[in-house]
Amino acid sequence: MKKTVPVDDAVGMVLPHDITEIVKDEFKGRAFKKGHIIRKQDIEHLKRLGKEHIYVLQLGPEEIHENEAAEILADALAGPGAMLSSEPVEGKIAILAERDGLLKINEDALYRFNLLGEVMCATLQTNTPVKKGENIAATRLIPLVSQRNIVLEAAQIALDSSPMVEVKELRKARAGLIITGNEVFHGRIKDKFEKVLREKLVKLGSEIIAVTFAPDDIDIIAEAITNSIDAGADLIITSGGMSVDPDDVTRTGIEKAGATDCYYGTPVLPGAMFLSGRIGDIPVLGLPACGMFHNITVFDLILPRILTGEQIGREEFARMGHGGLCRNCKRCQYPVCNFGK
Repeated sequence: MKKTVPVDDAVGMVLPHDITEIVKDEFKGRAFKKGHIIRKQDIEHLKRLGKEHIYVLQLGPEEIHENEAAEILADALAGPGAMLSSEPVEGKIAILAERDGLLKINEDALYRFNLLGEVMCATLQTNTPVKKGENIAATRLIPLVSQRNIVLEAAQIALDSSPMVEVKELRKARAGLIITGNEVFHGRIKDKFEKVLREKLVKLGSEIIAVTFAPDDIDIIAEAITNSIDAGADLIITSGGMSVDPDDVTRTGIEKAGATDCYYGTPVLPGAMFLSGRIGDIPVLGLPACGMFHNITVFDLILPRILTGEQIGREEFARMGHGGLCRNCKRCQYPVCNFGK
């Protein structure tokens, strides 16, 4: 049950919820915390916040307050690699990344959770790389008080779909890099791929253990891949030779090296001529020449998923068309953008 009293008569009362203050371009936050005992000097401040009346709460056994609801919901939502903020603030609890990694959201379960109406959970996009401590989701009860059974139903949806919000750890790969192309192999141009790919791998906690330059020769490319695996590589990346030119034979060299489950071509730009395959349990990624020119390509979308153990096939590629067009911004801000989302 909720009843109200005029704010002028509320001195000595206990606030039943946080009260928010917003000052345009300056501040948004908690002006008064739940449990605050209203003082005479608070009255004018409360009125400036538009509070002419204060709730007096008397909860029935089937009702639940927003703060308790937020704690129940957040506990159910947070999976491995996720942690909760310390307490509800303004009725909301944030879910934070407990480690660096790749955010995974059960999108169907999130939809069913939010369909209930009186509860909410907002998240970052699934497959977003995140850093430890980053805010990845938040949840709350929308009204101040609701029926307990609604909150418990929402929590059960999250528990039945666990993990609903998860940060997957990236394994530390030992990559073998095969840079193909007669123009590089014969010294006609200087290679640009190695520096770019090394920086990308190191940023994700991995390393390159072998770099091989190979001409546009199927047998030599296949041998270079095999030699890298023999040297201890547990990830193979080839660069160049993936287009439709007659000299571009890297894809055939990958297949000759024993790659299976090869999927060539993606609905992502840049990166339409990308390849994903496997040699045994070792992922093989074929990167077209666009990876040397563009800051971010399909490679950046796929590599973290590969490092979490995902196998990327035609279905996964097909889903990437929605959001798969890079804006090629003058100042790249990936992953704080729509690319791959």
